[in-house]
Amino acid sequence: MTTSALTRSEKSGQAGDKVFSRASMGAGILILATLFAVALFLFVQALPVFEADPADVSGGEGFFSYIWPIVIGTVIAAAIAILVATPIGIGVALFISHYAPRRFAAGLGYLIDLLAAIPSVIYGAWGYMVLAPALVPAYEWLAENLGFIPLFEGPASQTGKTILTAGIVLAVMVLPIITSLSREIFLQTPSLHEEAALALGATRWEMISMAVLPFARPGIISAVMLGLGRALGETMAVALVLSTGSLIPSLIKTGNQTIAAEIALNFPEAFGLRLAELIAAGLVLFVITLAVNMIARWIIARHKEFSGAN
Repeated sequence: MTTSALTRSEKSGQAGDKVFSRASMGAGILILATLFAVALFLFVQALPVFEADPADVSGGEGFFSYIWPIVIGTVIAAAIAILVATPIGIGVALFISHYAPRRFAAGLGYLIDLLAAIPSVIYGAWGYMVLAPALVPAYEWLAENLGFIPLFEGPASQTGKTILTAGIVLAVMVLPIITSLSREIFLQTPSLHEEAALALGATRWEMISMAVLPFARPGIISAVMLGLGRALGETMAVALVLSTGSLIPSLIKTGNQTIAAEIALNFPEAFGLRLAELIAAGLVLFVITLAVNMIARWIIARHKEFSGAN
């Protein structure tokens, strides 16, 4: 290749780099601008609630008294989902990546990925028609034998439409996210790390605990936080499964509510100050989700330098 041809190739590459760099920067700015526009819209539309007489807000005691019970309900449902889905998702991901036969693992991976494509209303219908009735005997047993614990205080719901059922449905919904991302991270573990551990006499599980899990820790945290974001904002499944009511500590009684379900159930008929209340609730959910993602980024950045990737 001649010198002039090399020069033209270098200039073409530099031009391509500049175009890609500017396009990437533009995309990042657009995302930030959109995020800011959404936050500004929610704040402006919710402003009448913060300026209104507390007696005019639902509940008659101000916006804080109205919003905090459904914030707690949102956090409870999301926490149940993450506590149930995280160990199962990580376990399934480890099975697919390090234990299952190659042919079987590929099919199981596709099946897990397909679960993420199921609409949330289908999960809600399944929870309402199948899961909730099936859990009623278990709730009755918990109320009879563990009712002294506030979380399982009776009488148990006879329909099964409780915050615990909603949390289990959310766990099934976020399971594909946690499993798929964790599986991809496990498969990216350097083979030399695994082979070195096995060569030193480690069992398969010892190799996973020493080489795979430390390398994948930041990725696992990212997967869990993405699942948490999905659980916090889920609407239709919770609206179908949960019999709403006031905030209560028991997980097996009728009651509690989430922000997303509160908005979905009341928004079509809302107007005036009530509409502003629901938009303000959306603003609170926006802030919670943003805070969760910022905390996740901080945790990942803190643990990344101690991971097996370095």
